[in-house]
Amino acid sequence: MATLHEREHYREAIMKTLYEAIEGNRLLGLTGAQLREDLVMPEEDLAAACMYLAAEGLIQVDWARGNTPAMVTLTHKGIQLMETEEKDSD
Repeated sequence: MATLHEREHYREAIMKTLYEAIEGNRLLGLTGAQLREDLVMPEEDLAAACMYLAAEGLIQVDWARGNTPAMVTLTHKGIQLMETEEKDSD
């Protein structure tokens, strides 16, 4: 099980990776396998982070067998959050 710091890092990394991947097109997303590969994240930690972010309304997850994310996309709320963070960092 990941530590609190690791879990927070995983969630932030998922959001940033998705935001960079969609380039403003909310219909685009990434497969769970691609996210796991890009972020070098254990499968169970990816699933837990995706469950958390989905519960917060920041991402939408299509689940595969065994609670594995098949496809992950940002929601409108998730895009707004990432745009706000991008503005704040400028």
